[in-house]
Amino acid sequence: MAIRIKSRGNESAEQMMRRFKKLCEKEGLTKDIKRKEYYEKPSERKNRAARKAVPRRD
Repeated sequence: MAIRIKSRGNESAEQMMRRFKKLCEKEGLTKDIKRKEYYEKPSERKNRAARKAVPRRD
C-alpha cells in the first residue's frame, strides 16, 4: 500500500506534509507503526486484550 501525495497549485511543503500525516492517520498507519515498534510477546498481547475487554465501572 503506497500513499501518494501530489502538490496542489501553490501548496507549500509544510501543507503537503500535513496532508500526508492526516492520510497516514486515516489509513491507520501511525497506529500500526507504534504497535509494531517493539516486539510484544503473545502472552503480553493476550493480557493487554483482556484488560481492554474488561468493562470499566463509572
